[in-house]
Amino acid sequence: GEPVPFCLARLPMAGENRGNLAAGGSGVVQPLSDRDYWIAERVGPALREKGLLFVGLDIIGDYLTEINVTSPTCMREIDRAEHTQIAEKLIACIERKVSSASAG
Repeated sequence: GEPVPFCLARLPMAGENRGNLAAGGSGVVQPLSDRDYWIAERVGPALREKGLLFVGLDIIGDYLTEINVTSPTCMREIDRAEHTQIAEKLIACIERKVSSASAG
């Protein structure tokens, strides 16, 4: 339920407008901007209320363009570059949720 402090900026290859990795774009890991945190703070409560523990926010420029709830990507790239252990933290969060649901 908390923002990962890094994102993967997707940059288009020369002569291309699309930055998706499948279209030949490259990914650059970078820290979240103040605006990224601001957006996450605004949408986070609604996502948590819906029980969504892990989502990907697509932000282009300063604007939220998409919320990926079924297949957030780029965890491995961010982990590799910044040693964040996102998957480990996610599994621990899920285990806590399951444990508290079982206890209650």
